[in-house]
Amino acid sequence: DVQLQAYGGGLVQAGGSLTLSCVASGIIYGDYAIGWFRQAPGKEREGVSYISDNGLSTYHSDSVKGRFTISRDNAANTVYLQMDSLKPEDTAVYYCAADRTYTSGVYSRKQYDYNYWGQGTLVTVSS
Repeated sequence: DVQLQAYGGGLVQAGGSLTLSCVASGIIYGDYAIGWFRQAPGKEREGVSYISDNGLSTYHSDSVKGRFTISRDNAANTVYLQMDSLKPEDTAVYYCAADRTYTSGVYSRKQYDYNYWGQGTLVTVSS
């Protein structure tokens, strides 16, 4: 079975930092691009950050650019999302998802391309 587990959420004050981890089992992690998505209460799920299978290509949405950093360690089957300078509007459930890629070094920003999803981890930023 393929499983993605997202860890690291919690309560933090505005301006603080958190690091989320996405750990996978049942897949060859290096064959997959990974995306982090979030869903705030009453809002649609949105893409936050993406990283290619080899880690050489990354993308951050405008709302988190300069504050969040995505990285990966394929040997550890883990992708990280370092979140700094957190704002109350970053409060959401954060999900990681995996997209099997057949071209190295690319990622998709389309949610429907992501086949496997983790269970989500809640990040709450207090003002």
